[in-house]
Amino acid sequence: MKTIRVVAAVIKDKNKIFCTQRGYGEFKGYWEFPGGKIEENETPQEALKREIKEELTIDIEVGDLIDTVEYDYPEFHLSMDCFYAEIINGEIELKEHDNALWLERDNLKTIEWLPADEDLINKVVEKNG
Repeated sequence: MKTIRVVAAVIKDKNKIFCTQRGYGEFKGYWEFPGGKIEENETPQEALKREIKEELTIDIEVGDLIDTVEYDYPEFHLSMDCFYAEIINGEIELKEHDNALWLERDNLKTIEWLPADEDLINKVVEKNG
């Protein structure tokens, strides 16, 4: 099975977390943490900064690694490095997502997440990172 390596940003602002609604593909309408594929010769942190700039037009500071999620979709295996992040410059503009929300940790389970993100939600809710 093919493995796809991606990164995701859990963007924090005080007690809220930024969530994005997928605007394309098989999982259109599901919620996810923004990010994308790691390109050749990129570190996960470099990929995350690039992807967030492309998707949301903001600059971020990448923080601690929360977890690496391993998830089997029917067509591929997903390996997703998930980092905390904070906005350091710019205003959010959605380029690839249909919607976005700032949710408190306790409310993260109130929306329908992509299957690979569901395990991560529990870790984000439990951690104070």
